[in-house]
Amino acid sequence: MASNYEGYKSPLSTRYASKEMQFLFSDQNKFSTWRRLWVWLARAESSLGLEISDSQIAEMELQISNIDFEAAAAEERLTRHDVMAHVHVFAKQCPSAAPVIHLGATSCYVGDNTDLIVLRDALKLLLPRVASVIARLSQFAQSYKDQPTLGFTHLQPAQLTTVGKRACLWIQDLIMDERALSRCLEDLRFRGVKGTTGTQASFLQLFNGDGEKVKQLDQLVTELAGFKKAYAVTGQTYSRKVDVEIVAALSSLGTTIHKMCSDLRILASRKELEEPFESTQIGSSAMPYKRNPMRSERCCALARHLITLFSSAANTHATQWLERTLDDSANRRLTLSESFLAADAALLTLLNISQGLVVYPKVIERHIAQELPFMSTENIIMAMVKAGGDRQVCHEKIRVLSQEAGAQVKQHGKDNDLVDRVRKDPYFSPILEQLDTILDAKTFTGRASDQVGEFVKEEVEPVLARYSEALKSVQDVKLNI
Repeated sequence: MASNYEGYKSPLSTRYASKEMQFLFSDQNKFSTWRRLWVWLARAESSLGLEISDSQIAEMELQISNIDFEAAAAEERLTRHDVMAHVHVFAKQCPSAAPVIHLGATSCYVGDNTDLIVLRDALKLLLPRVASVIARLSQFAQSYKDQPTLGFTHLQPAQLTTVGKRACLWIQDLIMDERALSRCLEDLRFRGVKGTTGTQASFLQLFNGDGEKVKQLDQLVTELAGFKKAYAVTGQTYSRKVDVEIVAALSSLGTTIHKMCSDLRILASRKELEEPFESTQIGSSAMPYKRNPMRSERCCALARHLITLFSSAANTHATQWLERTLDDSANRRLTLSESFLAADAALLTLLNISQGLVVYPKVIERHIAQELPFMSTENIIMAMVKAGGDRQVCHEKIRVLSQEAGAQVKQHGKDNDLVDRVRKDPYFSPILEQLDTILDAKTFTGRASDQVGEFVKEEVEPVLARYSEALKSVQDVKLNI
């Protein structure tokens, strides 16, 4: 229907993020979790002696997922209060339980606790995705650990490294992201049952001043929600510092993805490495020969958005006054969901890329051949000295020949012919038989190959071991768009 295309929809939902992540931030999940929280509160209050019957709790449980969104929207237009709108609608569906719904609680009991549950579940969804990318890149690194390639500093050709060693640089950043996100998950707690300003005064009144029962209530609801601990102190909300830490970790992941995919785009421009390119894919509407790195470009675009969201979380925490102000609400609705949806979308795209990276060794070898002669000059000098030559004389010979070869490359657009010039100069006849060995690219990569094996064993394998079960079920990612 035309009406489906006349309102704004987030591209994160329509194009990029997974159905699983979208569900976590959906209205259905949010408001059914509110209802679960009301059920857990009632069950815990009943177990501690308040007059709430099993039948009332059972009535509420039957309606957890049966949400009348239109009725709730109508109520909110009247009340201008989202929580009370849903309390009213839930109460109409559960008439016998109506008197005990939300008993003693404040809006943040359902709002903040639901956010914490969603954050926990979203972190649990993301972490295996990070591990999957690490696993794929680890395989790639080991496959190409011996493949020499030009290193670059200042975006200028530098000492050789290997394709696999370069991939380890990306993996190392991802391991740091996995550690940061894991810590966020481990540190995450429940807001629990704290009341309007965090003092639990309303619950203390419900239990006639019995503070021990209030503490038990807090712990019972925390455990029913699947958490081991609640925050010891809160204002009306849990500290927005929690959001800062989580969004910071996600934004940091964004920097990793952007750096890696920027590298891939540079290498693709040199035709040394390509992301997957499907047989029916079109690179350009005007230039049919093009194979644009659109996946890496998408990752960079999503990552940039993800990086910027940190400032929203940080400013929201910084501007919360005293026990809380409501100017966090609209911002958090955008920031928390978009942080996870963007991270999810970028990771899925990155996994798709890492599952199908293509390396072109012959192109890499050609590029090495253009630069290696200059890089090999020190080795040529050392070989001549060992053969009885004078270091200073040899240095001058190499300097002159290098300048001549450089002029051929820069002024005439020809290939680097320094090696041919060395071979033709009688001065270097004592080492001509050694030249091929001296110019073997693998002798210029240092310990790069060994470093890959050591890194995978010492740093990568312990991380992947924690996700061994999840990694068994990882399938190739197919992008919808």
